[in-house]
Amino acid sequence: MSRVAQDYTDLLLKQGVISLDQLNEAENVAKTSNLDVGDVLIDMEYASPEAVTEAMATFHKIPFVDLRSASVSDDVIELVPESVARENNVLPFSDEDGALRVLVSDPFDLETVEKLRFILNRKIETALAPKVSILAAINKYYGQVEGESADSMLQEFTDTAIDFTETESGGEADEEEVDDSSAPVIRLVNLMIQEAVQLRASDIHVEPFEDRVRIRYRIDGVCVERENAPRRMLSAIIARIKILSKIDISEKRRPTDGRIKITVGDKQLDLRVSIIPTNHGQSCVMRLLDKDNIKVGVRQLGLSGRDYRTFNNLIRRPNGIILVTGPTGSGKTTTLYAAMNALNRPDRKIITAEDPVEYYLPGINQVEVRHKIGLDFSLIIRAMLRQAPNIILVGEMRDHETASMGIQASLTGHLVFSTLHTNDAPSSISRMVDIGVPSYMVASSVIAVLAQRLVRTICPRCKVRYKPSESVIRDSQLPPEMLKQAEFTRGKGCPYCGRTGYRGRIGIYELMIINNKMRELMFRGADTKELRVEAIKNGMSTLYADGMLKVIRGITTFEEVHRVAKQTEQEGIALNHLVEDLDSL
Repeated sequence: MSRVAQDYTDLLLKQGVISLDQLNEAENVAKTSNLDVGDVLIDMEYASPEAVTEAMATFHKIPFVDLRSASVSDDVIELVPESVARENNVLPFSDEDGALRVLVSDPFDLETVEKLRFILNRKIETALAPKVSILAAINKYYGQVEGESADSMLQEFTDTAIDFTETESGGEADEEEVDDSSAPVIRLVNLMIQEAVQLRASDIHVEPFEDRVRIRYRIDGVCVERENAPRRMLSAIIARIKILSKIDISEKRRPTDGRIKITVGDKQLDLRVSIIPTNHGQSCVMRLLDKDNIKVGVRQLGLSGRDYRTFNNLIRRPNGIILVTGPTGSGKTTTLYAAMNALNRPDRKIITAEDPVEYYLPGINQVEVRHKIGLDFSLIIRAMLRQAPNIILVGEMRDHETASMGIQASLTGHLVFSTLHTNDAPSSISRMVDIGVPSYMVASSVIAVLAQRLVRTICPRCKVRYKPSESVIRDSQLPPEMLKQAEFTRGKGCPYCGRTGYRGRIGIYELMIINNKMRELMFRGADTKELRVEAIKNGMSTLYADGMLKVIRGITTFEEVHRVAKQTEQEGIALNHLVEDLDSL
């Protein structure tokens, strides 16, 4: 296929549609992503679908049809059933001299042509048209059904007279109302979930306002707004989500939670549903839990070479507490599960206490917190110690009792993992003291703290090198030795990354090791600033410094690092430490 692709792309070169550099770049991407060169040229917007398909048709001496200017009569459309057209992505175009001419996008798809001859019992001739144009034409002539998006569904609902009676308490319909007119709502909610999966969203937000319902997807940590729904649809959407997640449909005044299990394509997903009442009705967030996200290993987290080696040694210690800190959505769960996957062996017993259990890990005993029956973190830890575990994971140390139980577990020979909500690694020590744990207990049990954030990575398909302005370089505090090795890049924006220039995320980290000097400071109640200065002297790379390391390597941008990490007075020292170890990082 690559030889033929090269031949018809030669026509695009001769016609001046693409340059040789663009073709070489597309061929490299095609090899690594197992795609056709023509499809890559279209994705990168180096050539239009029509130009690529016309060149392919010219080379193979097959007629080409530009559907932007051509039309098809209803009599011809009726010759091929809609199901056949959609399943095979073909469009009947003309009926001449007893032969039905059908538009296809692949000149080598002889199997489909034979299938059409058998199904229709007609002589079939083919012409080429772009795949996207054929799909658009199918939707146009047969009516848009399977190819629709959530946006188009919302537009359809806006144009129709569907109305759901809202109640004074926030606009929720009774279950009987939903059942009466549920089919369109079912389709809309299903399409919202499908579209979110296709866009790699982590959350779906359904937010009511006075005159509209705003629908947003969180993609790579950033909320993206979709088409607004009419206010009258709020009741039906929320009720449908409640039914799917087995939440009491009549409860409208209190926050409620549920789960939805759904299959989209070949993916099995869990959706964690949270609904809270607002002054304009109930607001819903559905978090998409993709099991593929927990298959990541410690090596893939994005730790620098030095921090990876240190962290790998730490998680194999026999006892002590390892804390992972950061705000909500900073990837703490992924880091902890990566560590659990690395340690999950038949000779080790691992028990977790989580609120809630987001992902199910084979071979690990997971316990879910249930506050209604008094099953909280401290009670679970107390009980799990009687199960003789080697490794314990506590979802969060949020109060004195939980933290004390975790420390007792570490001092009795267990390796304990947990999380804290703090801004950086050094402040986690003062946070533990604030919730009532004596500083000497913290010093004797905690062996390391890993703080982290997530930054978006530059799209690999539209990545280009550039030279930052002098002011940006100056403000970054990057040492000259790092600047010499820098490969500054940014994304131009393309269809693959949704025009953002970013696709995917990676962690930036600061790993603070508790050594004897740090313990002395903790014993005498040193503040966060003192701990930070000492940790950096001992070689800790700060969040900002680790982010800058990823900037000079062309992984992310200055803007992304500044978005999630702040510069401190010690950044110059931390960056100079990186210079000393640049080769090992």
